[in-house]
Amino acid sequence: MTSAHAPLAPAAAPTPAPRDTTRFLHGVEIHDEYAWLRADNWQEAMRDPSRLPTEIRTHLEAENRHAEAVTAAAATLREQLFEEMKGRIEQDDSSVPAPDGAWAYAARHVTGGQHPIHVRTPRDGGAEQILLDGDARAAGKSYFRLSGVVHSPDHRRIAWGADETGSEYFTLRVRDVERDVDLDDVVEETGGEIVWAADGETFFYVRVDEEHRPSRVFRHRLGTPLSEDVLVYEEADPGFFVGVGKTLSGRFVVISVHDHETSEVHLIEADDPAAAPRMVAPRLTAEEYDVEHVGESLVVLTNGGGAEDFHIVTTPVAAPGRENWRELVPHVPGRLILSQTAYRDHLVRLERVEGLPRIVVRRLADGAEHAIAFEEEAYSLGLLGGFEFATTSIRFSYSSPTTPARVYDYDMETRERVLRKEQKVPSGHDPADYVTTRVFAPTADGETVPVTLLRRRSTPLDGSAPVLLYGYGAYGISIPAAFSTTVLSLVDRGFVHAVAHVRGGKDKGFRWYAQGRREHKTNTFDDFVAAARHLIATGVTRAGRIVAQGGSAGGMLMGAIANRAGELFAGVVAEVPFVDVLATMCDPTLPLTPPEWPEWGNPIEDEAAFRTILGYSPYDNVEAKPYPPILALAGVSDPRVTYWEPAKWIARLRAKASGGPFLLHTNMGAGHGGASGRFDRLKEVAEIQAFALAVAPPEG
Repeated sequence: MTSAHAPLAPAAAPTPAPRDTTRFLHGVEIHDEYAWLRADNWQEAMRDPSRLPTEIRTHLEAENRHAEAVTAAAATLREQLFEEMKGRIEQDDSSVPAPDGAWAYAARHVTGGQHPIHVRTPRDGGAEQILLDGDARAAGKSYFRLSGVVHSPDHRRIAWGADETGSEYFTLRVRDVERDVDLDDVVEETGGEIVWAADGETFFYVRVDEEHRPSRVFRHRLGTPLSEDVLVYEEADPGFFVGVGKTLSGRFVVISVHDHETSEVHLIEADDPAAAPRMVAPRLTAEEYDVEHVGESLVVLTNGGGAEDFHIVTTPVAAPGRENWRELVPHVPGRLILSQTAYRDHLVRLERVEGLPRIVVRRLADGAEHAIAFEEEAYSLGLLGGFEFATTSIRFSYSSPTTPARVYDYDMETRERVLRKEQKVPSGHDPADYVTTRVFAPTADGETVPVTLLRRRSTPLDGSAPVLLYGYGAYGISIPAAFSTTVLSLVDRGFVHAVAHVRGGKDKGFRWYAQGRREHKTNTFDDFVAAARHLIATGVTRAGRIVAQGGSAGGMLMGAIANRAGELFAGVVAEVPFVDVLATMCDPTLPLTPPEWPEWGNPIEDEAAFRTILGYSPYDNVEAKPYPPILALAGVSDPRVTYWEPAKWIARLRAKASGGPFLLHTNMGAGHGGASGRFDRLKEVAEIQAFALAVAPPEG
């Protein structure tokens, strides 16, 4: 594979005029010279990006032109990378059909298509029926993303949601698949979730409020005006979000209320949709629980009662309160239970032990258990949801950085494993050409950070290889050691692809998460720097040959490590970066701020939290010193990390720091997830990889 790269070119950069805004909090004077980049009508502009004020739009477009000018020499390389990645995708790919009653449901793509086509086939044989053609629905739209396609229990209808701006305001629609017509039932500004009642005539949905918070659950009956929809549940606390789901048994509609550390569940009998929701157990701060159902019992996964890494309890449906919880699967420190699924005769859980996942099957009749695990040094394992409750078959996925994804059906009684699908790489892929290893980077406080490495077998570990080091480290989210066709373009050019499993995720249990949030947040940054230093110390690479990458909360990580140890890095890629942490956490009108306080702390009411955040907030800690080249990516309609955070950050870097260049590319027609089509997204990945090759070109 060619090692061609294109250097960055000097170009005149936009220089937005500073307009100082000063605020005082806890006796500290805080200046923000670029606060004006936040549009006063940001809520309106999020719904309709064309309403963005002209001055701000002009600046963002100027930043886009500047980024294009600096990277102009990489245009051919970007196109080459895009075609390579596109060539690794099986264009007419389809999912394994999931059975439900007389039908089996699946999604597939057609060659050249960007969006899924949802279909079903009779289980006893017969022609495929198209339920929803994503490409047809997306035609003529600059952005289109489905939130899901959900068939009714009687299989007569589907409900589906779509976002057409990237703002994550989803419009719900219903289609009668028997008559092949769309119904008049259209609900706008929802969170995208929809749950059918047992009658197939009623559904539940969550409406998003003016601050883009999912806070109210409504019930709608087909054919009735939306004005008659019934408010089923409303959450008064702006720090909690609301969602709807359904137990696999089909008996209960589930209303979940949660922030990042506390949850509460309410149930409605699916065959009595007009009934009032019934609470399982009242919320307790820092206690999480979720609910499955079997027979006359609820099965509850919780960290309550001091079970830091979670345990599973049962409780009667008729009296589900905590006083009746009885332990079924005990808490074992260091064994983190990630999720559970209850079937009629079995309970299946996904857990992580010593950083690696495994699936455990428990027979409910006698409590007998067995585990499903794999032997590779690092791998990803996931349970794939189905529709059937009275079954002995489960479906799971497996992959590793070297092994393409495989989908298995597994019989929980016979333990027979059947390979149903293996990811194809049309351009060719030989796992033997690659090596996956896991190393552990020591930290100053005595911990060790797992780092997963992928390289070509022929890539020497003599200090010459460039490294792309990825990190996230928030909300307890662990980055799986999974197969990715996109990273191969860098790896085939001599890069080592590395993932630092830093604190803030749950890679080493709940404790690993707790030590990377709130007052311990700086551990996340220190862990990432420790991983970089370890790769240098062990001869994998050398200082100035590492490109750091992270997105969203991982983008905050990128801003922090650029401030703290920028000299280690050849460049930094920050996708939709949460870099203006202090200002955002001090603004309760923003969509995510109140629900985020348990993760970061509330700097308005808690002076200690204020000073902690002030000490690391990337925007507030830009210094007059050299920084590596930085590429920041943003979405103009992003409700999670608003566009002005990276815009302000790049402006301040350019005004205050040296080095660079500092580049900002804002997608003017998308939000937090970037482009919506499966191929359009690859163009953004190609842009990132071309930047990495420019700042850390392979030698030789």
